[in-house]
Amino acid sequence: MSKRSPGQKPHTRLAHAGREPQRFHGFVNPPIYRGSTILFPTAAALEANEQEFTYGRLGTPTVRALEEAIAELEGGHATRLTPSGLSAIAATFLALLSAGDHLLVTDAVYRPTRRFCDQVLARLGVEITYYDPLAGAGIKDLIKPNTKVIFAESPGSQTFEVQDIPAIAEAAHAAGAVVVLDNTWATPLFFKSFAHGADVSIQAATKYIVGHADAMLGAITASEAIWPAIARTHEELGLCVGPEDAYLGLRGLRSLGVRLARHQASAVALAEWLKSRPEVARVIHPALPSDSGHAIWKRDFTGSSGLFAIVLKPASKDAVAAMLDGLDLFGMGYSWGGFESLIIPFDPSAYRTATEWQAEGPALRLHVGLEDLDDLKADLEAGFARLTTNS
Repeated sequence: MSKRSPGQKPHTRLAHAGREPQRFHGFVNPPIYRGSTILFPTAAALEANEQEFTYGRLGTPTVRALEEAIAELEGGHATRLTPSGLSAIAATFLALLSAGDHLLVTDAVYRPTRRFCDQVLARLGVEITYYDPLAGAGIKDLIKPNTKVIFAESPGSQTFEVQDIPAIAEAAHAAGAVVVLDNTWATPLFFKSFAHGADVSIQAATKYIVGHADAMLGAITASEAIWPAIARTHEELGLCVGPEDAYLGLRGLRSLGVRLARHQASAVALAEWLKSRPEVARVIHPALPSDSGHAIWKRDFTGSSGLFAIVLKPASKDAVAAMLDGLDLFGMGYSWGGFESLIIPFDPSAYRTATEWQAEGPALRLHVGLEDLDDLKADLEAGFARLTTNS
């Protein structure tokens, strides 16, 4: 099957990308390759160092299969896997930035990314400016002669602002800057990073690609022009992933389409239900027509995932704790993208610098898993009863 055939639909690509059964005696899935040392057949081959696999840290057939599949789905030139989403972001920054360079970062960025910028990149002499995620084409006013990278995350972490990536990319490219996008929320299935102007697309593959809350993975996919810097830095940092984790990523990828369809349908239905609840002041979900980011989402995205937020009406900390502590199906834990539903409280006001978070009451981030929707509603309904009783 040829790669990137224009006639292949997304679900077909999910089923076949990165697979070469004939290479592995006809087995449908590539086996798990565990190993560090790879032998060369001759002294000349060892000196040339040009065979497909040369050392375990530099890749195995299991790792390469997942990298090829993600690159095909993203529409980029090539992909490298890393041990986590954060390591993928860190490696990309280190590949593209040097002392004296200027970096623009969305103010709605994933908080560990912000910490890496403030605690590592700043120490290495990189100048960092956080920008309003809704800046769009106006970002041109923040670009300096030394701006090398604009980092976007759409929708934004926790607060789900939808960024105008094509407008940001146009301004960036006019100034010679590179656009890096954290595309974890939508995955390559629901947002085509490169078609909308990004030069690098990053996945915290821990989330929807793995899909079962049982492995840590990151993925960096780059355009052909950016690829040499990414590949070189990835090797220089010694980044590699465990063979079992790569295999779990491949396994998860095959069911990504059907899982996301379920996550999307349940999350949208639950978000609509939450809009009607008297305890809820606001629902933040780009796929809802009432959401401020809906127009851009509808223009650029082909779907939505299971992650969104709500803002409660004023309630005490103890009342929110009573609501959360008694939940049965919604677990409290970090990460998301697995089969399980999750919920956590959040308040970004302490670490936003370019924008101000204003909320009517406490905010909660929800990940809607694969459980039955009526059961999830019942779990939250009981939680709201505890919230009211303890208010």
